[in-house]
Amino acid sequence: MSTHSIDADIKVKWAEGQSAYSPSTPEELLLIAIDLLVRDRGAEAARGFIDQVVERYAPRPATLNAPTAR
Repeated sequence: MSTHSIDADIKVKWAEGQSAYSPSTPEELLLIAIDLLVRDRGAEAARGFIDQVVERYAPRPATLNAPTAR
């Protein structure tokens, strides 16, 4: 597994105020993104989006190219 470093300064303005984030790892960035997605779209919509992303990277079963018996 490779190591990544993120240098980001995220500022979000909400009707009730603002938030600032400075993630340094992919995991922190993901948690921030999910938090923002849930706040903006709601839990069910966020879950649907996340399911789509996870499905995209899910392992696919290998197809067998074995010769058929005659």
